[in-house]
Amino acid sequence: MPKPPAHPNASPASPVPPGANAELDAMLARALGKSEAEVEVDLPGEESSEVVDPAEKRCGYVAIVGKPNVGKSTLLNALVGQKVSITSRKAQTTRHRITGMRTLGATQFVFVDTPGFQTRHGNALNRALNKTVLGAVSDVDLILFVVEAGQFNLADAKVLSLLPANVPAILVANKFDLVHRRGDLAPWLRSMQERHPFSEFVPMSAKTSKDIERLFGICEKYLPQQPWMHSPDDLTDRSERFMASEMVREKLFRLTGDELPYTSTVIIDKFEEEGRLRRIAATIVVEREGHKGMVIGDKGEKLKRIGTEARQELEKLWDCKVFLELWVKVRSGWADDDARVRSFGYE
Repeated sequence: MPKPPAHPNASPASPVPPGANAELDAMLARALGKSEAEVEVDLPGEESSEVVDPAEKRCGYVAIVGKPNVGKSTLLNALVGQKVSITSRKAQTTRHRITGMRTLGATQFVFVDTPGFQTRHGNALNRALNKTVLGAVSDVDLILFVVEAGQFNLADAKVLSLLPANVPAILVANKFDLVHRRGDLAPWLRSMQERHPFSEFVPMSAKTSKDIERLFGICEKYLPQQPWMHSPDDLTDRSERFMASEMVREKLFRLTGDELPYTSTVIIDKFEEEGRLRRIAATIVVEREGHKGMVIGDKGEKLKRIGTEARQELEKLWDCKVFLELWVKVRSGWADDDARVRSFGYE
């Protein structure tokens, strides 16, 4: 398999010391799970209400980074065990630093999902998103660098160049179930290890529960012994209001496909709680009049479907009744306007 092209901003290749090839071969064999006996990973205990000795508690931040649309949000949702970050095939679906928590046994994992680092467009929106990525990787205990198994391109290289040298990083080869010629992974792994001194290599599928359990066991040993930062029942630090805007945006992207530019966004105008009822009014903001027609659809059918699917998922997520009203407005050039980007909640 040819070695991936170098990138001017990529991390410099690390020299491979004597015996490293044998070590990489062993790492690959263990990771691929040649036999159950070869893979010895101590999984953290299951979630429970039992009292944990404060001296045994571990807690730390784990950043999930990678290029756009590589599966970071899907991985976060699988790790948390509930949907806390929206997903779609459209690049740049995640636009905020999303924190998801999972407490297993004595260990609390605080996962940070980040926007995919954007190199194609330099508008105000993408500058804000890239700033979020840089902030996330600078102050964590562990980094999960997510790539598609066997793949590496210039977008991956750009993100790799951002990883600080003093934070341990795990190479997560996602979508491993789609790899047909697994023998190609050995040379690919060697090339990746030359690019960055990864602490571990984890081939996996974010949709496979066994792989997720194995990843927990691997991550745990990198987290410091210290008190938990959140309640053991907490799953995210994001509010219901934020989740409502994200869910509408997810359905917007999924139902409009590639027709609608990724710069469209959603603003919550009203969020009221009445017992087990949520009353929500939201505005979908697009950049052109023609985009407005795409969102509304023939006789309003597209907008109605966006609202229905978002409402149904929010009701399932919160286990309550939701009334959702949607509007569509045009704000030309908002993604290039720093002030408006900030006013829409992007820092």
